[in-house]
Amino acid sequence: MECRPRCAACCIAPSISSPIPGMPLINGISKPAGVRCIQLDDEDRCRIFGHPDRPAVCGSLQPSELMCGESREQAMRWLGWMEEQTAPDLPG
Repeated sequence: MECRPRCAACCIAPSISSPIPGMPLINGISKPAGVRCIQLDDEDRCRIFGHPDRPAVCGSLQPSELMCGESREQAMRWLGWMEEQTAPDLPG
């Protein structure tokens, strides 16, 4: 399966703790969940795709029917749900 053009759900929905060029690391998070990655261009393509500075976690997210669904909105919902399910328990 290939990525849906102009989707970028996997570059917006999940949080990323690995360093991303151009994004500051704040409280151990480089890109918070729901925040558009700074490396997305105007056509929602990754500017650092294939570059050694691209976080390994980004390369590990491979498109699949389960993750991508039938639309960008479905992908955003599924990835948001995964974000919630895998978030660490915070004290308090």
